Formats: sequence, structure tokens, C-alpha cells
Amino acid sequence: MKKLMKGNEAIAEAAIQAGCRFFFGYPITPQNQIPEYMSKRLPQVGGCFLQAESEVAAINMVYGAAGAGARVMTSSSSPGISLKQEGISYIVGAELPCVIVNMVRGGPGLGGIQPAQSDYYQATRGGGHGDYRMCVLAPSSVQEAVTLTQEAFDIADRYRNPVLVMGDGLIGQMMEPVDLPDPQGPLPEIKPVSKPWAATGHIPTSEAPRAIINSLYIDPAVLEKHCMHLQEKYDAIAQNECRWQEEMLEDVEIVMVAYGTTSRIARSAMRRCREKGIKVGLLRPITLWPFPEAAIRATLKTAKHYLCLEMSTGQMVDDVKLAVNGERPVHFYGRTGGMVPTVAEMVRQIEALAGQDDTAAQMEELKRTAAQVAGKAKTAIAQGAQQVLGELGKALDQVLNGKEGGEQ
Repeated sequence: MKKLMKGNEAIAEAAIQAGCRFFFGYPITPQNQIPEYMSKRLPQVGGCFLQAESEVAAINMVYGAAGAGARVMTSSSSPGISLKQEGISYIVGAELPCVIVNMVRGGPGLGGIQPAQSDYYQATRGGGHGDYRMCVLAPSSVQEAVTLTQEAFDIADRYRNPVLVMGDGLIGQMMEPVDLPDPQGPLPEIKPVSKPWAATGHIPTSEAPRAIINSLYIDPAVLEKHCMHLQEKYDAIAQNECRWQEEMLEDVEIVMVAYGTTSRIARSAMRRCREKGIKVGLLRPITLWPFPEAAIRATLKTAKHYLCLEMSTGQMVDDVKLAVNGERPVHFYGRTGGMVPTVAEMVRQIEALAGQDDTAAQMEELKRTAAQVAGKAKTAIAQGAQQVLGELGKALDQVLNGKEGGEQ
């Protein structure tokens, strides 16, 4: 059924509908409605909510619940995620599934409480210590936040790895209609996932070893083997879980690359510029990692420019440049510190790039015209020189002939 919900609350309900029964967190704006909603809802479904004494404590509680095989989630915002990084690395090292939500706010430091996209590096480059990755899902609407949150639990279980759902203050605070089962109705049946690795204390048979959760490997050869195993898993995630959305890329000359809230604004700018005859399109990464490099490269056949649009100082630009591999110019426009770019600002950027193309075309035409004029001038000069030389030859002949006649 359709219901008008705030983004944060919709994410919380989506997690419960996906089978999440444990939540550990600590309050921080702009994600506070997630733990608040969980504190009321989880007891109704036999779950466990606990407000921890800190973000560090919360992520280690997640570690424990995930190690026991539970579907568990935590949420925070930017500086809170930084505090969780050590625990996240431990969870990855122990190969445990969980879902982490980051409603990004401006930084660095305590920053502000307004929306931002300035945690891209932290999210896509691991954030904590060691060789590790997390699948990063970036919703652009409340409905997509619901869908991706539910899928995040499945991805986490599939690969035994944390999954990060990364939104921003706008996604978390806006209200939109979402398609969710009635919270007062029966919960959907969740197909149980086999987790023989879970440390439940149960020994299925007398010969089965007791499950132990661990991320400590003193022997470097053993640790290297473990890291290579993790890398194989990340390769599988990159192969199977990359997601993106394409709009008006068939004849595109200017490709906008934007995610989350910024992509909504970019879409409006795209439509306005299309009305003016500018061939602009939008490629929206849904997974920030794995990044849709192949999708971007597929646009090279017609694209002349790439424009990254972000609520940051340009953290996604590097990934776009890697995908384009120097074959086209990559430009950037963004606002940061909690400021949100407007449609008008984006339109001006697109028009400027289209103007560059017009100027370049005019310069090419001028070059062609100049080359044609130079060629004609060269021909004329050559023809004129031949005529002059011919006349000089005739005059010389007359002089020489006359001189010879006088001597006789």
C-alpha cells in the first residue's frame, strides 16, 4: 500500500519488513528518526533496540549480533560513521553481514547538519584500515531508499559482507509516497538464510567444530590468503552487483554523472536543456561501489564532455576520469558545506559546455576557410609567378635576339 513517509522512517520500516530484528545506534542529526522509529517498532515485532553509549559501542554490538547470525542494522551520519570505522573493518575481516546507513551531512569535523555528499571517498575507498570494500548503495528517492535497504540485507547475506546505504539529509528528511506493507499488518515471511558459520554456541553434530568469529591472523601467509579470499569476493560483487540508471544517452554529447539528491536536480536541468536543443543526458550511479565504469565508457561513442555534479568538492570526479581514461574532458560543478546546487546553476554549466562546442566548431570552420583561402592564394601566386616569368623570358629573348642582329 502507498503511504506518505519520511525517508528515515521508511528506511527503518523497510529494514523490519526485510527481517531486521536488531538495531544498535546512537543519535546524530540528520538520521535520528531511524533509531527513534526502531525504538518503537522493534519491540512490537519481537526485536531488540538498544541505544548505545557511543557509536563505537553500537558498531561492536552489531558485530556481536551479526556473528550470531542475526539480520542487524545500524545508522549514523558522517562523523558518527567515522567513529564506527574500526568496528566496520573488524566485521569485514570476520566476514559478517550487516547493513549500515549513512545519512551524510556537511564536514569535515563536526561540520553542519545540512545535506552533503562529502563522504564519497570514505564510503568507496573503504574508510577504515586494511584491504576491504563495501557495496555502497545510493538512493535518490524515498521509495528507492526502501527498495535498496531491503536489497542491502540480501546482498550482505549473499557475500557475508557489510553493505552501506548512503543517502543525505534531504533523502532522510523529505516525505514521499512509498509502497510498503501496512506496518500494522502481518510481516512478510522471510526465507531463512543458512548461516552455518554463525557463532550460536550450538554444535550440530558431535564431530562439527564450534563456530568461531575471528579477524586476527598472526601468520602473514594465512592473513595474505584471507585477504586474497576477500578480494575474490569483491571481484564477484563488482561483477554481479553494479547498478546504474541511464536517461537520454542515445545521442548524448554532454553526459551528466550525478547520484542521490543531486541526480534529481540534474534531471530537471537535463530536460530544460533538451528543450533548447542541447544533447545532454544523465547517467546515475546507483552503486557508488562497484562504480559503473562500463556504462560510462559505453557513452564515449557520442559524448564530447562529462560533467560531474555533486554536493561536495568533486569526490566522484576521479572515478569518472578513470572510466573515461583521458579520452574526453571531465568537468565538475558542485556545492558543499550543506549548500545544494540549483537547476539554474546546472543549466548554466551545461550551456557553457555546449557553447564551448559551438566555439570549437566555429574555430574549425575558420581553420577550414583559412586553409581554402591560403590554397587559392598559393595557386594564384604560383600562376602569377609563371606569367611574370614568361613575360621576362620573352623580353630577354627580344633583347638577346636584337643584340645578336646588331652585331651582325
